Amino acid sequence: MDRPTELPPLPDEGIVLAARARDWREAVETAGRALTASGATDAGYATDMIRMIEAHGPYVVVAPGLALAHARPGPAVRRDGLAIVTLAEPVEFGHPYNDPVRVVLALAGASSARHLQLVAEIANIFNDSDAVERLAEARDAAEVRGILGVPA
Repeated sequence: MDRPTELPPLPDEGIVLAARARDWREAVETAGRALTASGATDAGYATDMIRMIEAHGPYVVVAPGLALAHARPGPAVRRDGLAIVTLAEPVEFGHPYNDPVRVVLALAGASSARHLQLVAEIANIFNDSDAVERLAEARDAAEVRGILGVPA
């Protein structure tokens, strides 16, 4: 799907397909490792994302099957970044309507303003009702980038 985007590039290191996770924490940790591997964050950002969910509940499960994991901008964020994790088996986050989660999209914004802009951009992608399903079934990094409309 070709569309102009303000989203940052998504390198191969930021994409993990068919990951195994015992629970939502492992799923978010996997996404955090992908953000770190892509160079967007330090390793501590995964812990920050988990703390946000522990403090505020499963608000990150923004659509059926989709979690948008993130934390506040801070010292663990090196630059804007995205990571995508698809799960071999869905996991429960505790959301009353949108569980189980098959796709975790992790987001890091370098500033509060940029963080909000990235969330808005991502929301536009998921106006397409089958985007989560297509991501969950993606076979390679190029297919994931095509669905999201982002460069490598």
